[in-house]
Amino acid sequence: MAEAIKLSIDGRSISVAAGTTVAAAIAIAAAAVTRRSVSGQLRAPLCGMGVCQECRVTINGRAHVLSCQALCQPGMDVITGAAA
Repeated sequence: MAEAIKLSIDGRSISVAAGTTVAAAIAIAAAAVTRRSVSGQLRAPLCGMGVCQECRVTINGRAHVLSCQALCQPGMDVITGAAA
C-alpha cells in the first residue's frame, strides 16, 4: 500500500497516496477547478500534460505551478485561486 501524504488545498486538509499529482489531489478533494481566468471564468485541467496550463495553482507561495506536473509532498499548501 502506498504511503499517505497529507497536504492542504485551499485550507482543506486532504490525504492522498504517494505519487499523486496535485491536479489529481484537487479532483479527489472535489475542488475540480484550479483557478479563475482574468475575466472570472472557472478554469480546470484540460490536457493533463502541462501544455494547456489551465491547471496553474500556487504551491507553498510559488505561483503558476502546473498542478498536473507536480507531485504531492507532505505539508504542501496548495491555493487554487478558484474562490470568488
